[in-house]
Amino acid sequence: MPPSELAARLRTGLLSFPVTHFDEQLAFDEPRYRDHLAWQTEFGVAGLFAGGGTGEGFSLTSGEIDAVVRAAVDEVGARVPVVAPATGGTAQAVEQAIAAQRAGAAGLLLLPPYLTEASQEGLIAHVSAVCRATDLGVVVYSRGNAVLEDVTVAALADRHPNLVGLKDGVGDIERMTRTYAKVGERLLYIGGLPTAETFALPLLQLGVSTYSSALYNFVPRFALRFFDAVRAQDRDAVYGMLNDFVIPYLDIRNRARGYAVSIIKAGLNTVGRNGGRVRPPLTDLTPAEQTDLAALVDKVT
Repeated sequence: MPPSELAARLRTGLLSFPVTHFDEQLAFDEPRYRDHLAWQTEFGVAGLFAGGGTGEGFSLTSGEIDAVVRAAVDEVGARVPVVAPATGGTAQAVEQAIAAQRAGAAGLLLLPPYLTEASQEGLIAHVSAVCRATDLGVVVYSRGNAVLEDVTVAALADRHPNLVGLKDGVGDIERMTRTYAKVGERLLYIGGLPTAETFALPLLQLGVSTYSSALYNFVPRFALRFFDAVRAQDRDAVYGMLNDFVIPYLDIRNRARGYAVSIIKAGLNTVGRNGGRVRPPLTDLTPAEQTDLAALVDKVT
């Protein structure tokens, strides 16, 4: 898929970031993963990001990422663009970008490099190396130890036509305003803060036209209703759903570090979709927390 077409497709709707399923030995469970992806595409999303943060891409080996991406492309790639992850340091991210293109992915999500801090010049070199290694459209994730300043984003957009998007995981209003003012519609802007629904309405005013929905994994109809209300700027509907579901959900999610992923798999278990367990260093919800989540989910399903 040409990069410009990928960006145009992703702009049209909500973005799915599916979990990655593991068996009892915490190995990749491809049949369950494929079943989940097939179900996810029934409701109508603009793109599917395999092995991202919600998909525990940080815990997958490069070989597992390749298996996850190939399964996703084979299962749903004809119906929805599949965006593959590129993780870790520059050499590893380049290898994964090349593998994603060979696997037939429609695009690439470049996640922050592992552990090390870096200057803006270093981040430019990192992103540039990945963009040069592939013909795929690249979305870069600004978060953690790889927060991109406005001048950095502008420089990268000028140098690399296949850089098509910026996923924001920071939520800094001034930085996003500066970035949009400098770069404008040259890029697609994706909301990428944990539980992106919480920030979706205010970020819409900053040019962030879509976002990654982890909730879509287990309450897809609710997630799409919420997205439609955001796009319509229906404040009453948005804040009603925030109060009824999203904020109480956040209260459960915030009980332990790492629960942003764990609670999604717990949500799948709640609705009978068998999300299974998370890999260490993440931990699963306690039985009591699972019960609290089930009571909340009952209100919107």
